[in-house]
Amino acid sequence: MRRRKSGFTLIELMIVVAIIGILAAIAIPNFLRFQLRARAGEGKTNLAALRVAEEGYAAEYDTYVGAAVLPRSTGALNGDKVNWPTPAPGFDTVGWGPEGEVLFVYQVTGGPAGCPAPGNPCNRFTAEAASDLDVDGTLNWWAYFKPDGAGVATSGIGPSCVTTGVFNSVTTMQDLLATVGPCANGMGVSIF
Repeated sequence: MRRRKSGFTLIELMIVVAIIGILAAIAIPNFLRFQLRARAGEGKTNLAALRVAEEGYAAEYDTYVGAAVLPRSTGALNGDKVNWPTPAPGFDTVGWGPEGEVLFVYQVTGGPAGCPAPGNPCNRFTAEAASDLDVDGTLNWWAYFKPDGAGVATSGIGPSCVTTGVFNSVTTMQDLLATVGPCANGMGVSIF
């Protein structure tokens, strides 16, 4: 008697490969978008921590501290991680600095103009974070506007970062103050 050898036919193997290819075509783009959304969280989280540091400093010294754009490397605006510099003027003053490498560049603008100076403390500030995580030319620009007692905020330098606040998805206007959010509709989400 002859024994029959069993195995998979070429057609069966091609069907399995096709199914795996279809699943990969669905899963990989979703995974990449999820990864970009997770990376965008760095900017929001660090701005919230920077806000707490500024408020703590202002409670003690009655002024907010401005800080120039750091890190100065353009790597963060290309989706690459860059090392946080030491020293970091302004950021070190308020006791804030991320650990390790960052994907965003950060800055703080104080107000009114000419502050801080003797007799002219900064009574408001705007903190901003920017990056191009997906390298599509559209910046993920997040901001936090802290108004003074009269409700006046300091304008940020980012595109469309206006003194009225960050983008509010309910009113579709830039009217949220004292909240971390995108400067305008579409900023902060890009293609993901």
